[in-house]
Amino acid sequence: MESLEAERERAAALDVAELADAIEAIGFECTRCGACCKAVEGCESEDGAAASGGEGGDEAEGHDHTATVFPDEVRQLQETGEYDWRDVARPMPYGLVEGEDGPQGETFEWALQTDDCGDCRFYAEEEGTGACTVHEDRPLVCETYPFSVALGGTSQPMGEAVDEEGMVRAHECEGLGRDISRAEAEELAEALKERAIRELDEAIAVRDGYKPVERGPGEVVVYDSEGPKRPDGTKIE
Repeated sequence: MESLEAERERAAALDVAELADAIEAIGFECTRCGACCKAVEGCESEDGAAASGGEGGDEAEGHDHTATVFPDEVRQLQETGEYDWRDVARPMPYGLVEGEDGPQGETFEWALQTDDCGDCRFYAEEEGTGACTVHEDRPLVCETYPFSVALGGTSQPMGEAVDEEGMVRAHECEGLGRDISRAEAEELAEALKERAIRELDEAIAVRDGYKPVERGPGEVVVYDSEGPKRPDGTKIE
């Protein structure tokens, strides 16, 4: 099995022009449908039908919107609106179990916070058109969706790839197959490379810095690249 360090070298060696070629070949234009920002089977609409969306487009099983966010991205989003940590991020649910008083256990990532419907808390919609309220500061996983780079266990969002070209994978999105300019493809490619590198840097730091801490019943601990933290983002010494 390839080491994280070897994957990191491969990510650093990615050719942005080749990634852009692949993105152009697949094609993409955001239609602002909001599917990648919403929960699958979230709140019911006025006519009683369940709202659906979310990464991967899988409507067979409901789940909240889940998008990975790095610690520094959380702080950047905090600054956009003087948010508390919990306003921006929540412990990634994978690895946690439901206890008597809510989730408990340990996890190794943060996810963007969701609203009561399970949609991204920064998603807004008006007359069926979606918008990101923190678009200029959105995390890399949002900036690069629906694309990912196939580098072993990294850069793999929820949902199977529906198209692929070289190392670039495209995930469920109604905007796929549309014309994209070379400039936009190159911008996406640069972000994809940065994301692949950042994900591996985070994974290596978590691995190297992991030291289990005592966790009481009903508590959650998040181990990120900066060490163990409580759900409110404060460090556990």
